[in-house]
Amino acid sequence: LRDRFYDRVIFPIHNISGRIVGFGGRTLRTDKKVAKYQNSPESDIYNKRRELYGLYFAKKAIQQEDTAILVEGYADVISMHQAGVENVVASSGTSLTEEQVRLLGRFTQNVTLMFDGDAAGVKAALRGVDVILKEGMNVRIVLLPEEHDPDTFARANDSETLRAYIKDNSQDFLAFKARLLLGEATGVPLNRSTAINDMVGSIALIPDEIKRSEYVRYCAEIMAIDQQTLAVAVARQ
Repeated sequence: LRDRFYDRVIFPIHNISGRIVGFGGRTLRTDKKVAKYQNSPESDIYNKRRELYGLYFAKKAIQQEDTAILVEGYADVISMHQAGVENVVASSGTSLTEEQVRLLGRFTQNVTLMFDGDAAGVKAALRGVDVILKEGMNVRIVLLPEEHDPDTFARANDSETLRAYIKDNSQDFLAFKARLLLGEATGVPLNRSTAINDMVGSIALIPDEIKRSEYVRYCAEIMAIDQQTLAVAVARQ
């Protein structure tokens, strides 16, 4: 028998009330056969779908700044907090769930995703966002320089620089996604059609009719498609 967290750095996971309900363990090995993270098993006390790492410590700052910054890992949250940016939480390596989004929605309706600027980071940013849109929340994205993740970027910069970077590089997520998909389509009609349908699926999830209409107008302009055609496609979803 071997301890579940043998040879791992331990991160206590607090629930929204501040009680420790589980643990996350990160391996110190470079062996790719060993799982990078190991969490406590699911139980009546701990369900990772219902917990956001760092929320207990971040909730006051989230309310004060009326926005939450969402990152991927434990170290990302800790380094951001140490750098003086405290409205930061993580989904703890899982795809974002409705329960997590609703939990966040108790403190703010504004979410900013912060991910690595490389291709893997961009793909990670695209995952789970539809869950946030479905809850009617406002989503923005900040992409970091390719050589950084939130952990290394926070350790390389002071609080003022970090806040300025987030402010200057934050962009509306759906506008970002539209430009990204259009760029990948490279003028091929079939690819453009796939990209537009992908956007239609995301816009249709927005519950607020006025906000949805605004995104139809904005994305029609970005993707060079007739606004009425796009509106009809969204309405059919």
